[in-house]
Amino acid sequence: METFIDANGGLVKLSFSPHAFDKQPEHVLVICKRGKEWLLTNHKKRGLEFPGGKLEKGETLEEAARREVMEETGATLKRVELIGEYEVSLNEKTFVKAIFYGEVEMVRENLHYYETNGPVLIDGNILDLRWGDEYSFIMKDEVVERSILRIGE
Repeated sequence: METFIDANGGLVKLSFSPHAFDKQPEHVLVICKRGKEWLLTNHKKRGLEFPGGKLEKGETLEEAARREVMEETGATLKRVELIGEYEVSLNEKTFVKAIFYGEVEMVRENLHYYETNGPVLIDGNILDLRWGDEYSFIMKDEVVERSILRIGE
């Protein structure tokens, strides 16, 4: 398990083992690729980031991952793999996110992308590109870096 401080000052614990924390994940982060391109979403407040969000009642983590990707980017995933979990503790609140890797089958235009401005495909080394001002703080922490390295970019 790795521990670090995120951009907001939160204590983050990252594990690539399932059920690593006392709490069950209630959020998902989905690192997506379409061929050699990374699929991100343009969050209206935070900027470019991988899709993700909260689990809805009755959903499995995989169902939440697929739904969030569809809602925020219009993409359907042909393959989804749970790769890890991380816990964030900040201001006496703690939550756990499940991290998935998804391979994109297709991207369709949505009428509404909820809290995002829709899909953005990025070709190149996302670990280098993610430091730009247009990227969300979420992209700049070690969860994304360690997860992409784990996936084996």
